[in-house]
Amino acid sequence: MQEVKYDTEDRIAALATAWSPSALAVIRVTGPGAVEALAPLFSRPSALVEAKGHTAVHGHLVDQRGKVLDEVLATVFRAPRSYTGQDSVELSCHGSLPGLKRILAALTGEGGQRGLFRPAGPGEFTLRAFMNGKLDLTRAEAVQELVAARTETAQTLALHRLSGAVEQRIRTLANRLLDLTALLNIQLDYAEDDVDTVPVPLGLLEEARAELALLAASFQTGRVYQEGVRIVLAGRTNAGKSSLFNQLLKEDRSIVSDEHGTTRDWLESWVSLGGLPVRLFDTAGLREAEGVVEREGIRRTHELIEAADVILYLVASDEGPNDEDRKFLDLWSHDARLLPVLTKTDLLTPHFQGSELTGAVLLSSKTGVGLSDLESAVKARVPGAVRSGPEGPVIDSLRQKNLLDRAIAALDQVKEGTDLGMPLDMVALDVKEALDALGEITGEVTTADILDHMFSRFCVGK
Repeated sequence: MQEVKYDTEDRIAALATAWSPSALAVIRVTGPGAVEALAPLFSRPSALVEAKGHTAVHGHLVDQRGKVLDEVLATVFRAPRSYTGQDSVELSCHGSLPGLKRILAALTGEGGQRGLFRPAGPGEFTLRAFMNGKLDLTRAEAVQELVAARTETAQTLALHRLSGAVEQRIRTLANRLLDLTALLNIQLDYAEDDVDTVPVPLGLLEEARAELALLAASFQTGRVYQEGVRIVLAGRTNAGKSSLFNQLLKEDRSIVSDEHGTTRDWLESWVSLGGLPVRLFDTAGLREAEGVVEREGIRRTHELIEAADVILYLVASDEGPNDEDRKFLDLWSHDARLLPVLTKTDLLTPHFQGSELTGAVLLSSKTGVGLSDLESAVKARVPGAVRSGPEGPVIDSLRQKNLLDRAIAALDQVKEGTDLGMPLDMVALDVKEALDALGEITGEVTTADILDHMFSRFCVGK
C-alpha cells in the first residue's frame, strides 16, 4: 500500500478518472502556485496565469521541448475556493492511454528528470481538503464511499454523509456534552464557595447516549450497502436457478438448458436488487452426482450456502418438491436466511400442492412476474436493509462505529459514577473521554497514524 505524503506544500498531479480508454479524461494538479507552475506546459501561459477562479481556458499541453501533447480545457480554481483549498487546475483531455502517459510524464518528470509536480498519493487531494478545513473526517470518508457505491441507494446514503449529516449530528451531541462539562467545571471551580450543588442532568445524559446508540446502530445499514449481500441460488437441477440468475443480471451469463447438470461450477456477479447491492451466486444443482466434476460442484454449492446471507431455494412448479427438496427445506427451516422460491409459475399445474412451501415467493423468470415480491422478501431477511429513504444519518465506517461505542461506554461510566456518588472531577474525566471520542470522529482530535490509515485506502486522484 502506497504511503500517503503529508507535505501539503508540494505541488501534486494525478489522473482523476479511470485508467482506461475513454472519450475524455481529467488530470488534476494542486498545491501552492500550481497555476503558475503549469503555465510553461500550456500553449497560452499568460491566459492561464491571468485566469480567475472557476473559469476555463482552452489551449494545448506541451512538453518541456515544446512538443504538443494534447488539446485540453484547463479549469482553474483559486485558493481557498477549490476542493483542496489550494490553487488547482483540472485538465480535461482526450482519454487515450498513451496520451495520458505522456501528459503525466511531462507533469511529474521522466528519465530521472524532476517534474513540476510530484505524483499524488492515494487520497491526497481529499487529505488536503481536510487539512485545509474544507471537509471534516466524516465527509472525507464519504468521498471514498461515494466512489465505491454499487447501487443508487448506496450512493444516496453516501451523498447524505457527504452533505454533512453525520458531522452535524456529532457536533450537536458534542455541544450538549460541552454544556454538561461546563456545569461540572463550575461546581469544581467553586467547590469551597457558597454555591448550590446542581445534580448531574441524567435526562440530558441518557438522551445523548440514546442518540449515539442510534447512530452506532446505523452501521449495520451502512455496511450492507457498502459491502453488499451474498445471495445463493440453490435447488435441484432444472429448478430455474440459471434462468433467475440471467433475469436478475439482465443478460445471458448462465447456460439455460433442459439437460440436467449443465451448471457444474458456480457463477457470480454483482446486481442491484431493489437498491440492495447483491453478490449473486448461481450454483450447481443439488442431486445425486453422476461424476467427479459434478460432485465437486455440489460440494462447492454447500460451501456457498453455508456462507450466504440469504439462501434462495428454488423449486420448479411444473415438478413440485421431491424428497430431496423436502429434506433440505426441513434441515434449514429454522434458519432465517432461507427463502423458498416457487419458479416457473407460468407452468403451474392445477394438481400442484404449493402449500408444502410455506412462505414461498411465486416467480416466473420467463415473464418477470413475482420479481418485486422477491425483492421485498429478500430485504425482509437482510438486517439493515433500507425499505425507503434513510430516516437519519447512516455511518458505514468501522472507525466511526468504534469511536461511537467508546463515547457510549464513557457516558455509561458517567451514569455509574453519578449513581455511586463518585467525586465530580472523576465524572468530568469520563465526560471528557466521550468528547474526545466524538472529536476523533470529525477530526478535531486526530493523529498522523489515523490519517495515514484512512487516506491510504482512497484511489489516487481523490
